[in-house]
Amino acid sequence: MDPRLDDDLVQLPDLLKETQEHAVRLLEGLAERPVAPPPGRREPVALPERGEGARGALEAFARRWEPGFSASAGPRYLGFVTGGSTPAALAGDWLTGALDQNVVGDLDSAAAGLERETVSWLRELLGLPVAYEGAFVSGATMSNVTGLAVAREWIGERRGVSVAEQGLAALGPVRVLSGSPHSSIGKALSVLGLGRSALRRVEPLPGREAVDVDRLAEALRELDGEPAIVVANAGTVNTVDYDDLRAIAALRERHPFWLHVDAAFGAFAALSPEHAHMVDGLGEADSICVDLHKWLNVPYDSAVQLTRRRDLQARVFQNSAAYLGAVGDDPDFVHLTPENSRRLRALAAWFTLAAYGREGHAEIVRRDVALAARLGERLAAMPAYRLLAPVRLNVVCFTVAADPSRADEVARAVAASGEAFVTPTVYAGVPALRAAFSNWRTTEADVERVAEALARAAG
Repeated sequence: MDPRLDDDLVQLPDLLKETQEHAVRLLEGLAERPVAPPPGRREPVALPERGEGARGALEAFARRWEPGFSASAGPRYLGFVTGGSTPAALAGDWLTGALDQNVVGDLDSAAAGLERETVSWLRELLGLPVAYEGAFVSGATMSNVTGLAVAREWIGERRGVSVAEQGLAALGPVRVLSGSPHSSIGKALSVLGLGRSALRRVEPLPGREAVDVDRLAEALRELDGEPAIVVANAGTVNTVDYDDLRAIAALRERHPFWLHVDAAFGAFAALSPEHAHMVDGLGEADSICVDLHKWLNVPYDSAVQLTRRRDLQARVFQNSAAYLGAVGDDPDFVHLTPENSRRLRALAAWFTLAAYGREGHAEIVRRDVALAARLGERLAAMPAYRLLAPVRLNVVCFTVAADPSRADEVARAVAASGEAFVTPTVYAGVPALRAAFSNWRTTEADVERVAEALARAAG
């Protein structure tokens, strides 16, 4: 054994304690750490010939790289839709690394059972029927890829072919309809060979991102009975708008289509009594995407995909090898996702759900919604800014009132202040800014600091 490995093994308890102390110092300083340090590209140094051992690696990381890392786990990182890590989720994630389970199946570990239990807890948390089964994947993009791959196989089933066996050439063209699809939908269609051009955008309701169901019905009629895929949204990224899921699902009485719902963070509206109506009809979907490193506040990367047609899912992703076992009626996870090797992502989610339950996570949702509304009120009172949409849930979409083209400049100025991070976007053709609340640490005091940073940046 390499002497450095040997030494590190002997000193492992002390090394882990030092790493823990280092992590604790990082977390204790999270609220005052610059939220988004200025970007900069660093040239790689040469690979060490002998290395410096784990302690030397920790010191090198702290010196060379850590200062440039963002405070994305902190309370004023409002860019994209980024959660933090609850204490229990962090503990679960650390144990994930220590246990180092490859969740292929039940042959050698109880890890797969824990993942199944976690999926069932999530299903219960979101109020979904027991008909849904699912698996952990890396994020919303891979969840959408997985759900749409099952949808592609369903289209084949309707046409009397199996894409998994015969390939895309046997399937023919497929139409995918959506009102305001997330960018990952186009990426998924590209990966799956259906092509970005398969996506047809259906006109949304006036002043909304939610699809006009009458126009969707018209688009389906034009397909003249050909099976299609409809991608509905439960929480758009710019304004957290929701399609009328129940009305869309009802169209299946007249038109054949697979209903995939992208509910990456919007599914958690189910935890707020005042907003649960937004996800009414989610349980009518054929497949659902839910991201967990957003509003469930578990570490990256973590998401689930859910579907009613696990048989089709196994047909797509089955991995035939003697040492992996047959697919069977209750397929192992190796037969259900694009990955063969998979870390135990479910453990962090299991920990946070076991630790805080439904009520603890509902409180996070309710608080974030209230904080988003508060920032919306502060911005509405500032002459420098103009809200572009109502604050429906946890995202505030706004622009620079006098000159929307300054949105990018303002985002950079806010980041340079170290106080906060918001992301630029474009909404209805207008350059804009987004502030997304999904972190369990964020407080009213943080909202005030963000508002003040925005006021200074506008000046």
